[in-house]
Order: sequence, then C-alpha cells, then structure tokens
Amino acid sequence: MTTFDKREEGFEKQFAHDEELKFKATARRDRLLGQWAAEKLGITGADADAYAKSVVVADIETHDPFGKVRKDFDAKGVQQSDEQIRRVMTELLARAVTEIKAGK
Repeated sequence: MTTFDKREEGFEKQFAHDEELKFKATARRDRLLGQWAAEKLGITGADADAYAKSVVVADIETHDPFGKVRKDFDAKGVQQSDEQIRRVMTELLARAVTEIKAGK
C-alpha cells in the first residue's frame, strides 16, 4: 500500500466517522426537540416519548422536523415563533454533539 493509498484510506475513515457523528447528533437533536415540543404541547409520560420519536421519524422521512413541530404548535395554539423553534434546534444540536463526544 502506498502512502497515497494510506492517506486516502484515512480520509475515508474520517469521513465515515464524521457522517456517523452527524447522523447520531441529528437524531438525538430531533429526540430532544420532540421532548421540548411535547412539554410545550402539554404531552407527558409515554405519550411524550412517542411524540419525540415521531419527530425523529419526521426527519428521517421528510427531512423536516421543524415543519412537524411548527404544524403541531399551530394546531394546538402554542405560541412559538419560527426563530424560537430554530434557535432551540440549534442549541439542542450543540448539546447533542457534546453529549455524544462525551460518551453519553
């Protein structure tokens, strides 16, 4: 194996690692977003867990967890601006990355 091959393999492994981290962080963010939204919607217990999972599924299926939460807030009359929801999403993504890197 040449030096170039070794470097290429290293880059490929790093890319795969970064993509895995991105996927895990996004899924965790979506779960946390679902828990936050469930609280705002007055959903508790097992129903809150199910709602959080539905936000994760919404991201996988439609790539739009924001749209799901926005729609659900509008349907229940929860007052949160788009900017507030997006700010929470940004904060939760940072929290998710930190937790994953810490091994939580």
